[in-house]
Amino acid sequence: MDQETNVVACSDTAALHMVCGKIASGKSSLTARLAAAPRRVLLSEDKWIACLYPDEIHTLSDYMNRTARIRTLLTDHIVSLLTAGTSVVLDFPFNTVSARTWGASLYRAAGCEHRLHYLEVSDEICKTRLKARNLSGQHPFQTSEEQFDQITSYFVPPAHGEGFNLITYDETGKVRY
Repeated sequence: MDQETNVVACSDTAALHMVCGKIASGKSSLTARLAAAPRRVLLSEDKWIACLYPDEIHTLSDYMNRTARIRTLLTDHIVSLLTAGTSVVLDFPFNTVSARTWGASLYRAAGCEHRLHYLEVSDEICKTRLKARNLSGQHPFQTSEEQFDQITSYFVPPAHGEGFNLITYDETGKVRY
């Protein structure tokens, strides 16, 4: 059993798992591993956007508009899953204070446990991974280095004062603290 599974498999009660990290930091890979545990459901923002809004994301504004719609749609559903005892792993970027406020509203409404998984990975490593991801063609979206820089300018690392049960990972995916 790997280290992050040991960390998150500590309770039989429902928990909300959120991820925070720059583009290509490993959020989707981590959420896939987290969701492999019993009684966990994975919801992926990229998959929802690609299915509901194909070829509609051209600007950061387009993305913000579409993700706001998806979050509105899924809020009650996520709370219902959590309340029913099913853990939810959200492959959504909780990269800003406002995104994390939405996450906090979910676990508070459900009255459940939560974890904020923070992938602390340098821009250099993310850009290298991004190039490889773009070349593979397996991700639903292609992101340029310029787009990476623009989007990353909005990134706000989580602060302990925000009140989350924070688990921090290094660039290899190992738990730091």
